[in-house]
Amino acid sequence: MRALDIARDRNLDLVEVSPHAMPPVCKLMDYGRYKYEQAKKENEARKNQKTVTLKEIRMRPRTDDHDVEVKTRKIQEFLADGDKVKVSVQFRGPDMRHPDIGRKLLDGIAEELKGIATIERSPAMEGRLMSMIVSRAPGWEPQKKQAATVATSKNKSEQVTTEEPQATDASQTATAVEETATQPEESQQQ
Repeated sequence: MRALDIARDRNLDLVEVSPHAMPPVCKLMDYGRYKYEQAKKENEARKNQKTVTLKEIRMRPRTDDHDVEVKTRKIQEFLADGDKVKVSVQFRGPDMRHPDIGRKLLDGIAEELKGIATIERSPAMEGRLMSMIVSRAPGWEPQKKQAATVATSKNKSEQVTTEEPQATDASQTATAVEETATQPEESQQQ
């Protein structure tokens, strides 16, 4: 009773914290403000939370090697963003007779992603699709994008320096062509 009187005097709420303790433990607080702060903390935690999405990459059994390399780089980008990736090989018509080709393709991709990704679900046939799910390997950190742009700018400066001697060679070649073009004219005049 005394705690209720104190709460009314201070214009606060009496909240029971631990009802099973002897004597029960209560706390004086503004309950509306407490609920508001809890909701604010939950919203803040939700903003900082990264939701993992499942991305899908589809291929055919006869996909060319270069295209597989491009798709493998795309898988690495998805993994760097923290997403899981479902890699699928789609079979149509006569391709259905050779599921081993699709399995070799998925095994090759898994070998390429070794150290970067872990296989959550190994390749399995689902109707006309053979698919596997990969996720980011624990401890793997993607390369920083700034480092990649610095490296490309260095490569561009190297290309510029290597291209300059070629330009002088081209001007020398042009003068040599002019000289040979003028020589027959001189011989015709004599």
